[in-house]
Amino acid sequence: MDAHDERGTTMTGVEPDRLDDQQLMKELETIHRTRHDTLLYGSNGALRAHNDRMAQLEGEYLRRNPRRPVAAGRTREGARERSAANATVPTTPGT
Repeated sequence: MDAHDERGTTMTGVEPDRLDDQQLMKELETIHRTRHDTLLYGSNGALRAHNDRMAQLEGEYLRRNPRRPVAAGRTREGARERSAANATVPTTPGT
């Protein structure tokens, strides 16, 4: 596949498994940065293409990094612990 394969007006980009680690991270950063605008202002086709590309890139990242570090606060258990800690903080005015 070429660097950009045109199918209609959809740009599919380089297959994620052909990107080196640095290129993959750059692609992920770019697609996450453009996500909000695509959701709000993109056509249905653009959003569909964005979803597909994001899933491909994220899937490749996860395939390469199966033991990636996971922050405790980003798990359900960590979120529950945060909620419990916040619930025990006094809410008395003036303290």
